[in-house]
This record gives sequence, structure tokens and C-alpha cells, in this order.
Amino acid sequence: MQLCPFMLQKDTIKLRAVEPQDIDFLLGLENDEMLWHVSQTLVPFARFDMEQYVFSVNKQDPFAAGQVRLMIELTENAETRAIGAIDLFALDAVNRKGGVGIVLLENYRSKSLAGKALDILIDYGFNFLNLHQLYCNIEDGNEASLRLFKSRGFVVAGVKKEWNRQNGKWIDELFLQLIAKN
Repeated sequence: MQLCPFMLQKDTIKLRAVEPQDIDFLLGLENDEMLWHVSQTLVPFARFDMEQYVFSVNKQDPFAAGQVRLMIELTENAETRAIGAIDLFALDAVNRKGGVGIVLLENYRSKSLAGKALDILIDYGFNFLNLHQLYCNIEDGNEASLRLFKSRGFVVAGVKKEWNRQNGKWIDELFLQLIAKN
């Protein structure tokens, strides 16, 4: 699938397809044990598995694959580098909806960069993929993510009680939705 490049950039942030040079970067993100409780990861990803994933992701219709993963790139001082990834997952062509997940390297958080990436993804989802709604799941207490998604119009539509377990404690998860205005 070829992505429409004019839609996938805002200021210094660009969303692009996953490339082979992203294998080590993605391996680092996926093997970050601090994120495992959110993604329900139980064992580290092997390099071979990540290579297979990178060579297969975004190679077919997003609805057939059920997902789209895009790299978040930052350009500053004439240098471009990957700083995170953003996903549309559980894409549903019949009901025109999809989940959103985003992760940035820690030193790029709280700088409005995730907001720009999310703006681009919302535009892509609603105006290119013709989705009716986007949703996300955020652990209660993750104030930065709640602020990010609420600032883009997502509203809390429900609470999943004791949904995730972290460090021996149960954590509620909030379900947020953004419905297209069309």
C-alpha cells in the first residue's frame, strides 16, 4: 500500500512506512520491559521475529492486515531520526473503526511531538481510510497520555476495572473514543 505523503507530515514530524533500518529501533521499543504490561508482552522479541515483522508490515491492505504501523520521524537541524511509532490496530472495515497506539522514546516526550503525530494519524484515519471512529486504551493514572488524547477530542467512554496487572497491583484501563464529525 502506498501512503499519501502530503497527509503524513506536520511541521517537523513525519509518519512514514516501517523500513529495514528500523529493526533495531523497534526491537528496542518492543523489548522495553517497562511497556510490557500495556502490550501484554511476556517474553522478549527475537531479532529474527522483528525482521520478519518489518518485512511483512504494511505490505497489504490495512483492513486485510488489521493494522498499520508507522514510524514517527523528527527533522531538526537538517537531521532526521525515528523517535517513535504509531499504530492503527484492530482495523474494522465494516464498522469503520480502529484502535490507536503510540510510543515515543522517553527523551522526546512532553514536547508536543506526540500530539503532532496523533494529528497526522487522525487525519489519515478519517480522511484517507474513511474511518468513523478511533479509540484507545489508557491505563488510569497515565496522565500524559490522557492529556494527549483528550486534547485531540477523545472522550472517556468507559472504564475497564482492574484490567491490567503491574507490579502485583491491578490497574483500571480507560476506553477513549473519537468519532468523526462527518
